[in-house]
Order: sequence, then C-alpha cells, then structure tokens
Amino acid sequence: MYLLTRLFLFLTKSPDQLAKERADAFLAEATDLYDLEFRMRKLDRDMNVRQPSWMTQH
Repeated sequence: MYLLTRLFLFLTKSPDQLAKERADAFLAEATDLYDLEFRMRKLDRDMNVRQPSWMTQH
C-alpha cells in the first residue's frame, strides 16, 4: 500500500514541485558555506540555460 501511495503522490506532483524538491535536496547536501554558495550559483546557471532570458520576458 505504501508503494501505491508514493507512486500516486509522485504522479500528481507538478514538474515545478519536483524541480524544487530536487533543488532543495541538492542544497541540503552542502558541507559548508562555500559549498552552499557554489551550489546556489550552479542552480542559477542551470536555470538560465534551460530558460533563456528572452523566453521569460513578456
């Protein structure tokens, strides 16, 4: 039953929710302040690569 519940929750989450959870887990693995800042910059760079600035401006 637990597996079915987890599968249902996974299938009902939006892509934005899943991406946020992955980013939060990635940041939580930081070992110190330098590592945390590095990971934050990496997430920012990755987001800009996936969504060019000309696509987000209205």
